[in-house]
Amino acid sequence: MKIPTNYLTAENPWNQLRDSIKKANPSAIFILTDTNTQHHCLPVLLEVIPELKNAAVLCVEAGEETKNIDTCLSLWKALMQQQADRTSLLVNLGGGMVTDLGGFVAATFKRGIQFIHIPTSLLGMVDAAIGGKNGINFLHAKNQIGTLVMPRNVVVYAPFLKTLPARDFISGTAEMFKHGLIFSKKYWQKLKNTPLKYTPAFTDLIIDSITIKNQIVLQDAAEKHIRKSLNFGHTLGHAVESVKLETKAPLLHGEAVAVGMILEGYLSYKLLGLSQTDLTEITQVILKIFPKINFSDSEISNSIAVTKTDKKNKNGKVLFVLLKEIGVCEIDVEVPEKLLFEAFDFYKNS
Repeated sequence: MKIPTNYLTAENPWNQLRDSIKKANPSAIFILTDTNTQHHCLPVLLEVIPELKNAAVLCVEAGEETKNIDTCLSLWKALMQQQADRTSLLVNLGGGMVTDLGGFVAATFKRGIQFIHIPTSLLGMVDAAIGGKNGINFLHAKNQIGTLVMPRNVVVYAPFLKTLPARDFISGTAEMFKHGLIFSKKYWQKLKNTPLKYTPAFTDLIIDSITIKNQIVLQDAAEKHIRKSLNFGHTLGHAVESVKLETKAPLLHGEAVAVGMILEGYLSYKLLGLSQTDLTEITQVILKIFPKINFSDSEISNSIAVTKTDKKNKNGKVLFVLLKEIGVCEIDVEVPEKLLFEAFDFYKNS
């Protein structure tokens, strides 16, 4: 499996993009956007890379609910109608939904065409676009259908963050905090003491976060061991995200992961000896940044039921990534269902 290592966060990464397109030598170029990035980001891209002005633009509705098989069908159809072939190139310009969806569409069309990610959200820059995971939601569960195929390149242009609503920007920080919790207490401390807004100091932290994820992926691209650590906060986080997606108050991915990190922090305290001090610090830092979410009893029961569809499960057992301490984690931890209900009680009373 080819793993690109030249991820770039810079004020002017466009030479890298030009070089990547030239090396791809595509027969045709397609650009995938959503309704937000088509308006805010596509004009910037077309201005700095004039040769892309002849590319066909494919646009989908913004929002996680778009990441489904019906959208894939419409995109595959559009590619067929516009005579895309196996040497075509798909440039995915958008947040995590767009890079997940576009990567999956490219990896499966004609058994795989070339693709490049240009993430425009913080979540996309530090997580979704990095590592080759592509996928869609299925039967109300997150990322159940997908591929593990690396893009030709990931080009990160930090000023795109200026286009984000504040809620979406903060959502992306959840993955950055996760990187600190599983990998580096020093990074966790630095991040929690840095204002969460687009500044040079925060851009440096984005670079650090990309580096942390890339180092983990390079060691374990197929997610057999250490890469599983990146799922901290996601087993229950994905579950509550899936359940809330069916309500009138859906959560952004980072908001759901923030809930998941507190829940799984509690499980870490109960099962792996995470200290009360660390658990309190994790909970207080996250709740200071992310709004407290209310869960009905049925939503809690449904979320716990959804964990049984989690991709990391083995032999019917739900497996978690839990913390021994801030910066140190353990993978494949089995958790009794009773403790899952306790974790929600802890969250509700925090």
